[in-house]
Amino acid sequence: MSTLATEFRVPRKEILTKDDLEKFHESETYEEFLNFIVKLNNSVKGLPLSAECHVSQVVQHMLEVLDIVNSYCDEIPPINNNQSRYGNPAFRDLYDRIAKNADELHENLFLPQAAIQEVSRYFIESWGNKKRIDYGTGHEANFAAWLLCFDKLGLIGPDDHVALVLKVFQKYIDIMRNLQFKYWLEPAGSHGVWGLDDYHFLPFMFGSAQLTGHKYIRPKSIHDTDTVDEYSKDFMYLACIKFINSVKTESLRWSSPMIDDISGVRTWAKINEGMIKMYKGEVLSKLPIMQHFMFGSLIRFEGSGATLGVAEDEEDEYNHMHVHAFGQEFPECCGIRVPSAIGARIVAGQGVPRRLPFD
Repeated sequence: MSTLATEFRVPRKEILTKDDLEKFHESETYEEFLNFIVKLNNSVKGLPLSAECHVSQVVQHMLEVLDIVNSYCDEIPPINNNQSRYGNPAFRDLYDRIAKNADELHENLFLPQAAIQEVSRYFIESWGNKKRIDYGTGHEANFAAWLLCFDKLGLIGPDDHVALVLKVFQKYIDIMRNLQFKYWLEPAGSHGVWGLDDYHFLPFMFGSAQLTGHKYIRPKSIHDTDTVDEYSKDFMYLACIKFINSVKTESLRWSSPMIDDISGVRTWAKINEGMIKMYKGEVLSKLPIMQHFMFGSLIRFEGSGATLGVAEDEEDEYNHMHVHAFGQEFPECCGIRVPSAIGARIVAGQGVPRRLPFD
C-alpha cells in the first residue's frame, strides 16, 4: 500500500541517544524498514544475478541514474596521493557532483515534485561521507531507505522486488566497489562491518538468499578459489568473498574469522536466517551506525530532540550537523580513522596492485 505524505520534508537525524534507539526499535518505522529488507531478501531466494525478471519503467530509470553516477566516477580521477593509505580527496569532488545534481537526477523517476528533495537526500547519503572519505553499512542502509521511499509512494511494488535486488542493488554495489578501489574509501568506524567485509552487509544477506537450495555450492565452497571465481558473477555472496580475497593476503580464517565460522553452517537457508538476525543486531541496533540514519515524512521517526554533542567542524553544505551520540567520548563512527586496505595494495607511483599483510 502506498503512503503519500501530505507534506514532504528533507530528512534529518533523530537517533541521538540510546533511548532514541530503543524508541526506534519499538516504532512502526523500524518494523517497516526491516520488513522491506526481508521482502527483498525473500524475493531472490534461489535466483542468480542472471535470472530474468520484470523491469518496470521506474526501475529502468533507477538504473540509468546509477549509470550517470558511475560516469561521474570515470570523469573525476583520483589525486596523486600514493604516499597515503587513506581516502583520496578527489572523492569529495565526486560527492559534491552527486549532491549538486541529485534533484535533477530524480526528475525522471516519476516522483511528486514536492518529494524530490526528501527522496534525493537518502540517495546522496548512500555514497559515503564527504568529510571523512569513508563508507559503511550506514550509507548502505540509506540506499535501502531510498528504495523504500519509492515503495511508500506506490511507485514500486512486490513485482519489482527481484529487479530491485538483482539489477538496482547489484549495480549500486558494483559502483561502490568502483569507488572503493578508485578513491580508497576508508571503512566507516573502527570495526568495519564486524567481520564481514570492510564496507557492506546486505550483499551477504541477499547473496545467501540467492544460494539457498543450490544443488552444488555449499557454504564451505567459499574456500575453493575456483568455485568463487566461476560463480562470483552470479551470486553476491561469492562476489563479496572474491573482493575480500583481492584485498587481504591472509586466509579467511585470519582476515575474516566470522565469515570463516559461518562457512561451517550446513545450509544457506540457516545462514540467511542468521544474516537477518545479525543485521538487526549489528547494524540496526548499533548507535554509532543509526545515529547517522535520517527521517523525513516518508520514513518517520521523532527522537528526543536532544542537540548536545554536535561536532561543529563536521557541518558542511551537504552533511549538515554531524552528531556524536550521547555517551560516546570517542565515537566509533569517526573517532578512529581506518586506512584503506585497497590503498595499501597500490605500489607508490605505479598504480599496480600488490598484496600486503592483513592489518
